[in-house]
Amino acid sequence: MNNLFERQNSQASWRQILLVIMITFAVMIPAAVLAQTDAEETGFSVLEEVIVTATRREESLMDVAIAVTAITGDELENFGILDITYISQMSPNTTLKVSRGTNTTLTAFIRGVGQQDPVAGFESGVGLYLDDIYLNRPQAAVLDIYDVERIEVLRGPQGTLYGRNTIGGAIKYVTKRLKSDGPEFQAKLSYGSDNQLDLVLTGSTPMSDTFRIGGSVASFNRDGFGDNLNIPGVENYNKDVLGTRLSVEWEPSDKVFFRLSGDYVEDDSDPRQGHRLTVGNLSGAPILDNVFDTRSGLNDPTQSVEAWGVSLLAEWQLSDSVTLKNILSNRDDESWTPIDFDSLPSADLDVPATYQNEQFSEELQLLFSTERWNGVAGVYYLDASALTEFDVILANLGGLIGLPGLNSFTAGDVDTETWSVFADVTYDWTERFSVTLGGRYTEDKRTSTVLRQTKIGGSSPIFGGSAIAIATTSDFHGSETFTKFTPRVSTSWSPNEDQLVYLTYSEGFKSGSFDPRGLTSGAPDLDNNGTVSDAEVFEFMKFDPESVETIEFGLKSTLFGGRMTSNIAVFFSNYTDVQIPGSVGLDSTGDGNNDTFVGITSNAADADIKGIEWEGQAILAENLGKQGSGLRMSWAIGYLDAEFNEFIDPFGNDVANERVFQNTPEWTASGILTYETPVSLFSTSGSLSIISSLSYRGAHSQFEVPNEFLDQDSYTLWDLSVVWSDDSGHWTAGIHGKNLTDEEYKVAGYFFPALGLESSITAFFGNPRQVWGTVQYNWF
Repeated sequence: MNNLFERQNSQASWRQILLVIMITFAVMIPAAVLAQTDAEETGFSVLEEVIVTATRREESLMDVAIAVTAITGDELENFGILDITYISQMSPNTTLKVSRGTNTTLTAFIRGVGQQDPVAGFESGVGLYLDDIYLNRPQAAVLDIYDVERIEVLRGPQGTLYGRNTIGGAIKYVTKRLKSDGPEFQAKLSYGSDNQLDLVLTGSTPMSDTFRIGGSVASFNRDGFGDNLNIPGVENYNKDVLGTRLSVEWEPSDKVFFRLSGDYVEDDSDPRQGHRLTVGNLSGAPILDNVFDTRSGLNDPTQSVEAWGVSLLAEWQLSDSVTLKNILSNRDDESWTPIDFDSLPSADLDVPATYQNEQFSEELQLLFSTERWNGVAGVYYLDASALTEFDVILANLGGLIGLPGLNSFTAGDVDTETWSVFADVTYDWTERFSVTLGGRYTEDKRTSTVLRQTKIGGSSPIFGGSAIAIATTSDFHGSETFTKFTPRVSTSWSPNEDQLVYLTYSEGFKSGSFDPRGLTSGAPDLDNNGTVSDAEVFEFMKFDPESVETIEFGLKSTLFGGRMTSNIAVFFSNYTDVQIPGSVGLDSTGDGNNDTFVGITSNAADADIKGIEWEGQAILAENLGKQGSGLRMSWAIGYLDAEFNEFIDPFGNDVANERVFQNTPEWTASGILTYETPVSLFSTSGSLSIISSLSYRGAHSQFEVPNEFLDQDSYTLWDLSVVWSDDSGHWTAGIHGKNLTDEEYKVAGYFFPALGLESSITAFFGNPRQVWGTVQYNWF
């Protein structure tokens, strides 16, 4: 822990520099436009209005009393954003990254709240929505960017409008609707370093005046950043993804609209294995020079991810002020992955795993808007199942203790049935002052089955092996219903047409469940009667919901006649009954060697989180060097102070002063500078955009316990894009560079030094420098 604090203190100079930059721009931007206080009168450009649906209805970003980052589809393309994890570089106090040992599982944290364990039974603290459909599990959730209208990041608990598991916030991935004025086609081809080859084809056409059809096919391919030095032909950190989306829209009248959508993704990338940070205890295997190389010996089952979904949106405008909306959806995904914890040829700590998830959801909304009343009310239902099965193969240890192919097998099956009713209503008391009241009641039933067995003979039959069980250490089946009411109260005041001041109180909760790694044979005799009862096993396996209560003050301003926007949010959160999932090695045979995992999950902590966020955009200059040119800047700065008030370890000790928030830097900051100027190519008039961005993340820990191996020092990423578009809108060409200084930084890792014989301490790293070119043609 002291090492982490020392690193944070060593970054004081960087913080001072960042603060100087912030203050400098705060002074420079007004000075640059001070003489142009009314852009419309002077003829200067203004920033475009951004429309969001953060409150479940369309509103201007500057009118929403919520801290929201919104990035349009055009911005995503111009910035060269590849997948959803890059959004955290543009949203303050936000962490999005690929989970350890996977290619497409998402780890998400907002304002210190999230979850990185993907096993069934644990829930995310950040809700991910694809076209207003909640994705119940993190597998296959690292969404590639194509055919996107915008992405919204809602920070703070969204328990009223979005329900369970949005205690940190919500992320909305909104795809484009089809156009109605005629057929169109778009082809985008990209090629770059590491043989990156991406192709996206998008098209749509009206079949009649009321019926339209369209879709996209996308292929994303790239060689690995490293290789598996033990298995010829297998790369590490490569990409082989195929995705499709199809939409059918029917608008029989101007008051009725239907949209039937389907999506499918197949990821056949090679398994992503970690980089050993220590020399092998048994083999003496040295640390590899390239952090993207591996010596992993596990390649079974074959790495694969497959996900699909279908949804039906229906909208019926009952009157000028009332609209009925229904969203029906069904989704499935299946992942098979060989995770080699030790990243060595021998089966010292090998974990073949599978994740299989299904969900059905239904949401009915009533939206209304009158002269003074605006709001939404609705009901929501979700029926979902999540199955996780994995081996923990400890062959080296098994050979040592006379149990060949020693294997600790776990199967966790969690069924979720949840329903809720909600309403969020705003009353405009005057033209300048509004009050919002909202609430959601949720009933969440969780049914869990946990089977844990000790086996010999290698991998289990489900992974193609022939291991047999010699002992059952958990055979649990239980069900529990959790209920929660999550209110929201907000007041907003507009002192003038260009400013919004708001004060909001909101709550959110994450559902309870049962420990998917719990060892029922280890349940304690709580009443000391000499027998462990079923009720005591039930309480040992169960953990309760966690919740967040937040007070947020915000100021949103449109300045200098529309040439600058500034959004400031100050918040304080009380985070209670914090779920702390974890697993440790256990010596179940008494021979002095850890031979299995044991799940230890409890509502062990209470914490306070406070912080400030500042986002904005500004037109810095026009006609800079050339008539029609312009210089713009956007920024996002976040500060977070998160401390545990209480943290009870498995032995009953309060260790709050020894724990930190995982995946939560104290400082995050980013700035994007865009210069646009008219440029003609091949006698074709157009515009050239040069976009340079910096993204800073402060020092942070991968887990609550600071770790000198896995904790990450502060770092800064520099990206650059140069994009040319012709004035007709047909052609676009660009060159994009990411992480141009080739910064090396950890995003995840495993720490099991005492499980197996080799000491498994491995890390996973963010992408190195990438450069690629893109050509796009639009036909319409």
